[in-house]
Amino acid sequence: MFCVHCGLPEAEGEHPGCRGARAALEPPRFCPECARRMVVQITPVGWSARCSRHGETTSAVATG
Repeated sequence: MFCVHCGLPEAEGEHPGCRGARAALEPPRFCPECARRMVVQITPVGWSARCSRHGETTSAVATG
């Protein structure tokens, strides 16, 4: 697994800048499965992030 904010392995270091309160509000920038940089789209109601290998993640909450 990789850090979604910096792309480094989760087990490598403490990632202080990636675990702060501000980072919790940011969309992911790197794929947690392969660490590839993702294409991020931010809208007024949320965000979507797409990895070329692993597909799309969104901030939308599933209802139903």
